[in-house]
Amino acid sequence: MTHESSRTSPPSDAGRTVDHPCTERPQTEDQLRTQDQPAQGQPFVHDARLVLWAPSFVASRADGDLAAAVDGFYHGDRRYLRSLRVSVDGVHLAATNAVTESADRAVFEAVLRQVGQSTADPAVTLRRERSVQPARFTELVEVVNHGSQQVTCTLRITAQADFAAMDAVKAGTALAAVEPACEGQRLTWTAGGDRLSLTASEPPADVRVDGPTDSLAVSLVADTEGTLLFELALAPGETWRRELTGLAESGTPTPFEPVAAADRPWDALELTCADSDFTRLLAQSEQDLARLLLADPQAPTDVFAAAGAPWFLTLFGRDSLWTARMLLPLGTELAAGTLRTLARRQGRATVAATEEQPGKILHEVRAEQQELGDGTRLPPRYFGTIDATPLWITLLHDAWRWGLPDSEVAELLPQLEAALNWLTEYGDPDGDGLLEYIDSTGTGLANQGWKDSGDSIRFRDGSQAKAPIALCEVQAYAYEAALAGATLLDAFHRPGAAGYRSWAARLQEAFRRAFWVADRHGRYPAIALDADKRPVDSVTSGMGHLLGTGLLDAEESRLVADRLLSPGLADGYGLRTYAAENGGYNPLGYHVGSIWPHDTAIAVHGLAKAGFPDHARRLAERLIAAGPAFEARLPELFAGTARSSSRRPAPYPASCRPQAWAAAAPVALLQALLGLQADVPAGRLTVHPAASRLLPLSVRGLRVAGVPLTVQIAADGTVQAQTSAAVEVLTSPPDRP
Repeated sequence: MTHESSRTSPPSDAGRTVDHPCTERPQTEDQLRTQDQPAQGQPFVHDARLVLWAPSFVASRADGDLAAAVDGFYHGDRRYLRSLRVSVDGVHLAATNAVTESADRAVFEAVLRQVGQSTADPAVTLRRERSVQPARFTELVEVVNHGSQQVTCTLRITAQADFAAMDAVKAGTALAAVEPACEGQRLTWTAGGDRLSLTASEPPADVRVDGPTDSLAVSLVADTEGTLLFELALAPGETWRRELTGLAESGTPTPFEPVAAADRPWDALELTCADSDFTRLLAQSEQDLARLLLADPQAPTDVFAAAGAPWFLTLFGRDSLWTARMLLPLGTELAAGTLRTLARRQGRATVAATEEQPGKILHEVRAEQQELGDGTRLPPRYFGTIDATPLWITLLHDAWRWGLPDSEVAELLPQLEAALNWLTEYGDPDGDGLLEYIDSTGTGLANQGWKDSGDSIRFRDGSQAKAPIALCEVQAYAYEAALAGATLLDAFHRPGAAGYRSWAARLQEAFRRAFWVADRHGRYPAIALDADKRPVDSVTSGMGHLLGTGLLDAEESRLVADRLLSPGLADGYGLRTYAAENGGYNPLGYHVGSIWPHDTAIAVHGLAKAGFPDHARRLAERLIAAGPAFEARLPELFAGTARSSSRRPAPYPASCRPQAWAAAAPVALLQALLGLQADVPAGRLTVHPAASRLLPLSVRGLRVAGVPLTVQIAADGTVQAQTSAAVEVLTSPPDRP
């Protein structure tokens, strides 16, 4: 039976209890995989509605149904429920509204066409209010008769489960559905050690109203679809409600634990400014980030941000580190939890199969091995990343500057020393003074920087570079990390600082000799060096990551700043990953023409830090303008089409939304536009805002040295910053463009 026929066929057994043999038939994952259908490609998710509370989420259509390839109720990298549909007597349900009320709650509304109508006005409505908690979702289903006639109808809720692993869903592999069992007002499914239940019950007393009675029948449709049938009789003005509860019980513990709402490690961020789009961006981002948090089971008070939903709802070294770094103006607690969680899993040995090395910070952690469909197989704990280790070092240093207590920094000094040693002993395997990577397993990631798709590192003519690859931004990360690490070693009276400063100086000279190329517009840094040490000369956003790290001198920084704002990179709604003039440019290419909010935010922050506030403002305003197209929930990436050709940016169809570093990007923009820099050990806090259409502006919820910070900027540029932290606050009016 097809899904569509199950939505429209009238129920033959409505109104009576159906007695079916419903014995459970447990199936293992291996048994399920033997029934796989051919992969159809990665599902599109741009039109999905996600509500989440990590490590769980529900993805659905805008009408509330779970009906598309990506849809479902997920918990811990596994989809439990793959289909959930509501129908009424085969009546057309006209979806009228879908609202994401918060990160973990959404409301879907529809009209029952031609039901109970005495005029052309709709009379009967359906409302579904869905919320998610870890391992659980609830859905309040409500039918209201607003008309003047008695209405009788049969409401049907059908469901299927498949217990698909995330890699199978992402590959577009259609798994066979699992047969359900009936238990009173409950449907249950079992596969191996995993179990799913879907229960219908009266709603809680605080949402109940006096209304009609109904009769409920629980039955099986075909062999793999369960149904809940309700015969309704509604007098004019009456409301009927039932609550569905889905509960996932995992046979395999998830690697990380959920975080309670009260344990969010920052205060509420309150922004008032002249741009309502930016205010909405920050508000939605804060909600999403709170629901992306996970805790380390080895130390449950240590929390970090999972990378994103649906594909990456787990610990990713690079993503979690960048997210924590962008959120430092909200406090250091998230940074501390992220640093410690990764430090507990820092490499301790050389293991070829996982690419682990002593001192290395890992790439990702999953409950199971990931089979990505192109021959790529990533073990549950995978270290294939070139940049997580220097980013860990820099986050430790920056958190210290924002006021992370010395005692907490001191506890991480052994891991700092191991990470610094990895930079010099393992990160540069050929000894040329630069960090490079190559997949040593043959089944890992071909590219191991943040642009990790297989075709992301290209020459200007569009041809692909061959590994080993030395990325431009990784050299900047390593340079900044070596100096930051040396500063910490000196501050905490540990040896070795001079050696790392000398190493950083040699890297800087090697970069200057090898990476700079030129075209008719002038000089710029290449994205990478290839296996033959040739500059990979495409114009890319990678150069934006160099600013503010200290790797470039003043003139080099000016060249990069001007190139970033060139039309080829920045005439869209942010910064393109790959300039439009490059061969092989594709505005929907994952890393060869799309726009990633976090990438743009890193460039904005670097521009501000390097002394180019007007450049930072102009680029920030482009990204802020993208917000309304995505209902203020910025996706992982979106199309790099020019603003002159489209009044709104187009989605990248398979993009995560929400994504942690995309959600953190507006906070990074705020920091850059405020010109906010902290150096608590030196007793200084600087506020040097960029002139902006945001003014007047007031922001609360910032923290420095563990205490609140408020900033107000009047329309004329007058700056007021208030904090009880033991720092001197240095303010200045905005530079005028």
